[in-house]
Amino acid sequence: MSEVQPFLDSTGVVGDADEARARMDRDGYLFVRDLLPAELLEDLRRQFIGVLRESGWIVADAPPDDPIANLDAFAVEPEPAYMAVYNRLYQLPAFHAVQHREELMGTMRRLLGAPVMPHPRVIARIMFPKRTAHTTPAHQDFVPVQGAVDTVTAWIPLSDLPVEMGGLQVAAGSHRHGVYDFVPSLGAGGMAITDPLEGAWRGGPFRQGDALLFHSMTAHRGAPAASDRLRLSIDLRFQRRADPIVASSLEPHDREITWEEVYAGWSPGRHQYFWRDWDLTVVDFDGQYNEKRDAMAFELAARGDETARAALLRIVARNPDPAEQERAAAALASLDAGSS
Repeated sequence: MSEVQPFLDSTGVVGDADEARARMDRDGYLFVRDLLPAELLEDLRRQFIGVLRESGWIVADAPPDDPIANLDAFAVEPEPAYMAVYNRLYQLPAFHAVQHREELMGTMRRLLGAPVMPHPRVIARIMFPKRTAHTTPAHQDFVPVQGAVDTVTAWIPLSDLPVEMGGLQVAAGSHRHGVYDFVPSLGAGGMAITDPLEGAWRGGPFRQGDALLFHSMTAHRGAPAASDRLRLSIDLRFQRRADPIVASSLEPHDREITWEEVYAGWSPGRHQYFWRDWDLTVVDFDGQYNEKRDAMAFELAARGDETARAALLRIVARNPDPAEQERAAAALASLDAGSS
């Protein structure tokens, strides 16, 4: 992994709309200390840990509230074993409430200079340690998210993240060069940017309450985790309400669960179906990037290359074409046979 310089700390300017916008335009990211109350995230972290412990992802003798990973339970998105646990996390009201906090909404209004639309499609990241092949590769959020180019992601860890627990890194200025070439890869998203972006990478430790905000075109990647604990974080995305949005951003993440199922145990409140009150411009998803990734994945699988696996799993789980699903399932079976 190329050399990483420290984040530029933007805590002192996040309340200054002009300066915060200038830094986002120049660097493609803002690193903000203590943007959210630590106690808010600690409560959510403990709720996550409760589900993960019940699901066997935490070792049985781990101290309370300490997510020491059970590596025998290792699973990745979108494997069924992962999604069964993930869907339980997705039903937690406290998870969906974070994006509506004024600390975030006010920051996004200053950055975007207009009324803000938080995407209902929030995302949780549960990363097992010591499985470095599955560390999130360098990628751009615009490729899977699309819609408004000026969409901003808030990446928020649920605990302190010292260097040994990994974290997220961004490539400063990378948002100004369009969509980069990519290849299939293991890890979240199933694709990796081929440009090493030497000299651009920024990173560092996080404290509970810190947030990393970045443009949808900004390249970012996970840092490998060498500790023994699960790394818990959430992705929240925001755009101008008047800008176009893709329909999938209005659906639950991975679409294996419906909003009716998500909300089933909730008390009535303002966070349910909040986006239906707005006149949104919904646009079609451009499948060209997935088609390119999938074609390369089939070629890699034919050669027995394991880096095709993540993309093939996504075809089986999400491609609407049954023939492509069957083809991907056969390619996965071939990879399994070759590795046994």
